[in-house]
Amino acid sequence: MEKDEPLFADRPEWADVVPLEQYEGTTPIAPIFYTPEYKDATNYFRGIVKIGEKSTRVLDLTENIIRQNPAHYSAWQYRYKTLIALNAPMDAELRLMDELALTYLKTYQVWHHRRLLVQHTNNPAPELAFIATALRDDAKNYHTWSYRQWILAHFNDDALWRDELTFVESMLNDDLRNNSAWHHRFFVVFQSGVRKGDEDRDAVVRRELAFVKAKIAIAPNNASAWNYLRGMLDHSKTPYSILRSFVTPYTVPHPEQHEAPPGDVVDLEDPLPSPGAQFPCVAAIEFLADIYEANGGDDLMKAIELWKSLAHKHDTMRKKYWEYRIKEALQNVR
Repeated sequence: MEKDEPLFADRPEWADVVPLEQYEGTTPIAPIFYTPEYKDATNYFRGIVKIGEKSTRVLDLTENIIRQNPAHYSAWQYRYKTLIALNAPMDAELRLMDELALTYLKTYQVWHHRRLLVQHTNNPAPELAFIATALRDDAKNYHTWSYRQWILAHFNDDALWRDELTFVESMLNDDLRNNSAWHHRFFVVFQSGVRKGDEDRDAVVRRELAFVKAKIAIAPNNASAWNYLRGMLDHSKTPYSILRSFVTPYTVPHPEQHEAPPGDVVDLEDPLPSPGAQFPCVAAIEFLADIYEANGGDDLMKAIELWKSLAHKHDTMRKKYWEYRIKEALQNVR
């Protein structure tokens, strides 16, 4: 709200409304010390709700409250009911939300209100561009990504989905450690149905394997990429063991000394890690140990040796966890 705005109590056009105090008739032990402006606005809001008024001045009042406290869910809810009662133009409200959403990105209520508006207008087309703008301010904001997924899934329009994989790839090119973008890619590829052109799911898995392996090669210690790899393998019921040749070079201190293709041949199927990264890679050791554990038999002891290396050298922060894995495995050996 503007600093020089008068209190609602001082505005003649509000003289007909009886404000209601929050603690009317009570003396709380530890009252919240609101600003005079916020206390004034919310007192009049309670008065309006009591009489059920829905008018343009209610829109002014709720906007005033929201700008002071964007998490005031009752103000948001009553504002939406008022918009519907007045048959107000939702495009104007959406323009206001363009400002408020960018100002209060991390406030859930802003995005929920926007969702209600778009459901009412049934016009999701402009939303993806707005969301992309919001993500430029905060590329990992949960509410923004969640809203994007809702737009795609709720309206499920091919035109909305068409460029989504390109979009998320651009986000990962900007920051390949953006876990929110990796999560969104998994949602687009594996959790939202089958898009036109992706009917061959085996081909999709091969494409995603190539994509994630290339990203791991760039930043071997990027946990987000390894989590995506595990997620897609689990989802497609693909055994981890098919990646043994890819993972192994990442588990040694000097992967450049690992057996490589002869001459200048580059193995596009199993790209070697980029130079300069920290090795060995903890995620790769854990992955290789999981391969050995799944194989069972003599390979189980190989898994135990890898877990020991994690517990005592490479991942001591999770020492107790690795010791637990070792204990469980030894019980299966006996």
